[in-house]
Amino acid sequence: MMSEFALIYPGVAWEGDYTLGPFVIVGQPLQNQQTDEIVTHIGGGAFIRSHTVIYCGNRIGSNFQTGHGVLLREDNEIGDDVSIGSASIVEHHVRIGHRVRLHSNVFVPEFCVLEDDCWLGPHVVLTNAKYPRSPNVKKELAGSYIEQGAKIGANATILPGVRIGRNALIGAGAVVTKDVPAEAVVAGNPAQAINHISRLPYHI
Repeated sequence: MMSEFALIYPGVAWEGDYTLGPFVIVGQPLQNQQTDEIVTHIGGGAFIRSHTVIYCGNRIGSNFQTGHGVLLREDNEIGDDVSIGSASIVEHHVRIGHRVRLHSNVFVPEFCVLEDDCWLGPHVVLTNAKYPRSPNVKKELAGSYIEQGAKIGANATILPGVRIGRNALIGAGAVVTKDVPAEAVVAGNPAQAINHISRLPYHI
């Protein structure tokens, strides 16, 4: 189902049923680019809510969902059963695995990797520029790498190039300045290891 107010550019390949809310844009071309130069693939079962903008060249798996006002830039690889919450932004050349959940107002810059089953809470910010005003900033970008099953609490910030280990847990509001081992629990600013998930009183 498509709202009469949605805009779908040429080059979008739907691979099954989909639902689009009003004022959705899919296949947005880059500046000075022909609308059919790059194909955008979206798997079956997509549910894309109002005011979402998806640029061209994305390859998105089945059962993709967005909240309202999501911005998804170009040339990303996104797996099955991914959900991106309202007002979240995913920049270009990002890799997102299967069953990943981004809550509202999450920011994921270019060259980040999010493996299967990771979870980012509201207002989580990943970063990729160590020296934003450097003349070589574009050549030195290093995205965050979030391994499978890691969970990042609300308002946490992950610095450029930091790797969050498999099944790690990042506390709300943490500022993570260095790599986090698998299954570690970290919190604070700067974030420090405070526990291990095997010692938590509930299943993560």
